[in-house]
Amino acid sequence: MDCKSVKKRAKLLGRIGGVLLLVVLLAGCRMSISLTGGTVDPRAKTVAITTFQNNASLVNPTLSQSFTTALKDKIQGQTPLTIVSTNGDYELEGEIIGYNISPVAIQGNETAAMNRLTITVRVRFTNSFDDTQNFDQTFSRYADYSSTQNLSAVESGLVSEISDALTDDIFNKAFVNW
Repeated sequence: MDCKSVKKRAKLLGRIGGVLLLVVLLAGCRMSISLTGGTVDPRAKTVAITTFQNNASLVNPTLSQSFTTALKDKIQGQTPLTIVSTNGDYELEGEIIGYNISPVAIQGNETAAMNRLTITVRVRFTNSFDDTQNFDQTFSRYADYSSTQNLSAVESGLVSEISDALTDDIFNKAFVNW
């Protein structure tokens, strides 16, 4: 063998050895990967989510249950946490405090071209491992619809759209820390 081929083999063995060393070192490390950007304390196993009562002056009779279910589905789908009724490692509670319909996009003849459905919820989040993460905050989202449409015809779709946006906001505040 000539000197050049010996150097190539030594270089190749050095690279293979480096990769093997890296694999061995990483195998001993504990890694946490989150596709959502959320952080869950490794000690946390449960989250208690109470039903969000509808205390708004205008009441949608199905909103309390559908919103609470949407929030539970979001957290269950995005975290490894188990939902419990009380005494969770994390706790989410609150109430629906606003359900309003208002005109937007007023036309020249002083009629609304669009109406806006706004839902507001107050949320209290408790992290039993880190009190600095606790919060008591109001979240509000809306969706617009044409004034030519009857609210009852579009309401369930609007409520679903707004609930999805609200649950995203609440999840991000609780687990992504924005």
